[in-house]
Amino acid sequence: MKLIDRIEGYAEDLTGIRRDLHAHPELGFEEVRTSGVVANLLESWGIKTHREIGKTGVVGIIEGARAGRTIGLRADMDALPIEEETNLPYRSTNPGVMHACGHDGHTTMLLGAARYLAETRDFAGKVVLIFQPAEEGLGGARAMLADGLFERFPCDEVYGLHNWPGAPQNRVGILPGVAMAGADFFDIRVIGRGSHGARPHDSRDPLLAASALVQALQSIVSRNLDPQDAAVVSVTQFHSGAAYNVIPNEAVISGTARMFTDEVRAHIRTRIQDIADGVAAAHGVTVEVDIRDIFTPLVNNAQLSEDFADIARDVVGDENVLLGGTPVTGSEDFADMLNTVPGAYFTIGHEGTAALHNPGFTFDDSILPLGSTLLARIVESRSAAEA
Repeated sequence: MKLIDRIEGYAEDLTGIRRDLHAHPELGFEEVRTSGVVANLLESWGIKTHREIGKTGVVGIIEGARAGRTIGLRADMDALPIEEETNLPYRSTNPGVMHACGHDGHTTMLLGAARYLAETRDFAGKVVLIFQPAEEGLGGARAMLADGLFERFPCDEVYGLHNWPGAPQNRVGILPGVAMAGADFFDIRVIGRGSHGARPHDSRDPLLAASALVQALQSIVSRNLDPQDAAVVSVTQFHSGAAYNVIPNEAVISGTARMFTDEVRAHIRTRIQDIADGVAAAHGVTVEVDIRDIFTPLVNNAQLSEDFADIARDVVGDENVLLGGTPVTGSEDFADMLNTVPGAYFTIGHEGTAALHNPGFTFDDSILPLGSTLLARIVESRSAAEA
């Protein structure tokens, strides 16, 4: 493996930064400390820094030594509402909040690349360092875009990454084309008529109707979609009632749908509404449906994916680059940036048995220099590429 020597020399510093961020996680749009740490480090390295882009986002600009293209590099900064169960010495000090997805590692990798590029400036053009808030379903990418991210800081290409626990150590993966699913979140409110639990005939039981709705929603994928169209509909919350002897007035179910095309998204939405209307009629209740577009399907530019794979092979070797594979039903709001600027999103495998979003998740600090090297090499290679 050919890591950049200077970045390897940062390894201890990078580990310290990552563990500090891990110990002080912040939820989406609350990354005040995190963005402050990022901005202060960028400024200490002589990087022109812009704060409060998309609320708590940070953008840094590094000018290269000669004319060339502008390359965007993006990392996410937010944590999850999860109680950490690792007992690490640097575990979360913020109760109920944890970096269970490795965004602390992504931020640190981009900081490592930023430090190296600022020190050397041996590249053409310009690099735009994008530290994004609120990736975990709160619309951080869209907030930065709405704040004029690419109008204020135009990019020719943009790249992002994610750690991938359980994949072979240092395995770099990239899938040209559609790589990750789009996602809707939904809330369905069932309004009935409450009564004494001993007199259910006086009620219009919202629990019974909501339970029927949960069951019926499972027919969308199994009976309404073409088997060639992969999709997921999952009910993940059910809220109702507060007493043993009271049938409540209402119940609320919530969940997510995942899909890879706009056509499937539209069909799922139509079926959710149709099923809700049918359940309402059958049970004599009122049903209110709220469906929100949270994530766009992530589409990697095919040629830039191939070009990145070549860059990665120079770093980790042919045997450690996976070009291709199958799309995953997880979602990533970097997709919105890729909808605006061509680019690619890749993964780095590392040790660990706990999955992402698990309270026992641990990030492998040994991949920090690798991530920083890959990001730096993208800039050095692509900023001088022909348009």
